[in-house]
Amino acid sequence: MKKEYKVLKPYFMLWLYLQSGSALKTALLSICSYAPYVIMSIFAGALSDRWNKKRTMLICDLIAALSTVAVLVLVKTDSLHIWHLYFLNALNGLMNTVQQPASEVATTLLIPKEFYEKTSGLRSFSQSLNSILTPILATVLFSFAGIEVVIAADLITFIIAFVTLWMFIQIPENNHAKREKEALFTSTYKGLLWLTRNPLVLNLILFLASINLIASIYNVALPAMVLSKQNGGETILSIVNSCAGIATLFGSLLVALFPAPKNRVRNICLSLFLAMSTENFMLALGNNALIWCSGAILGWIMIPFMNANMDVIFRSSIPLDMQGRVYSCRNTLQFFTIPAGYLLGGFLIDEVFEPLMLSQSTNTLFIQLFGSGKGSGAAMLFFIIGIAGVSICLFFSFVLRKFTR
Repeated sequence: MKKEYKVLKPYFMLWLYLQSGSALKTALLSICSYAPYVIMSIFAGALSDRWNKKRTMLICDLIAALSTVAVLVLVKTDSLHIWHLYFLNALNGLMNTVQQPASEVATTLLIPKEFYEKTSGLRSFSQSLNSILTPILATVLFSFAGIEVVIAADLITFIIAFVTLWMFIQIPENNHAKREKEALFTSTYKGLLWLTRNPLVLNLILFLASINLIASIYNVALPAMVLSKQNGGETILSIVNSCAGIATLFGSLLVALFPAPKNRVRNICLSLFLAMSTENFMLALGNNALIWCSGAILGWIMIPFMNANMDVIFRSSIPLDMQGRVYSCRNTLQFFTIPAGYLLGGFLIDEVFEPLMLSQSTNTLFIQLFGSGKGSGAAMLFFIIGIAGVSICLFFSFVLRKFTR
């Protein structure tokens, strides 16, 4: 599903939408975050494997914080324009491109192998809690005190995290890493070559890339449907999103408490099959908040199990001196479908499914299934991606069958 550590600031989106009133311009802010991450990730790991991990993370965090300071200065001087946010968000995405593989390798160096799964569950828990609380707190501060106070709060939390990493966390160097100075393209090629020779990891990456395409279309379709339906609205959308966040939070706790599964690949396939075979269809065919919230819970509660087992497989399979470049190749292959999904979802809703549903006569099968009026096209799209998601899960379960025995 959609990963976890993207750099988009909630208050950037709030300010941009209030200024422009355009959903498309706001969506482009997401594209600006993902584009450098996807394009440059394949090379970033080769650099990350050479560089000191702690220093890399500190520098990337510092540059990202300086971009936030730049926004504060532009706001105070009444000079902030939309293109500034596009540029700065792209810069944050570029920093995340380098920081993320360094962070993954540092995690492997710090955590004993037997604690990989429980640690992944706790990481998922903290990310879920962050995804629930951050938009709420940002919205409250933005509404009552303005963007300056939100940025100030952001910078305070940055200082705390920066000082903690700098002063109190010691990251051991990888003594087995190769220190020869390979050409950048040679080093990147070795990461891709390792993937081609390890079909389990490669197929899991392609599996997640396909699921990310579905998940990104979901992210576009959800507000288009819930905000437009007669039984929907902004409050209902918030409740549905909160149910998804709470389900992920609860699933993360279960991961930390449950024993390791006997077969991790089977666990991944079953977790994603449950997510794909429930939520999308309940959103498509349901017509009230109770059904939509139930779908959100079923769709997200097993995602932490998938993430944890994927994390353990990757950390256990990829040699430590190759992890930076292989994780970066993974990021490019696994996440390039996310911006594609955003664009495809918007196009399908506006140009295909909404016009199709508006052209239907009363009491036709489509009207009976998906309702009428605005939002029914997005509901129909949920049904389509539900079928696509189930098909993807069945296909990759077949491809990965030799690893599930």
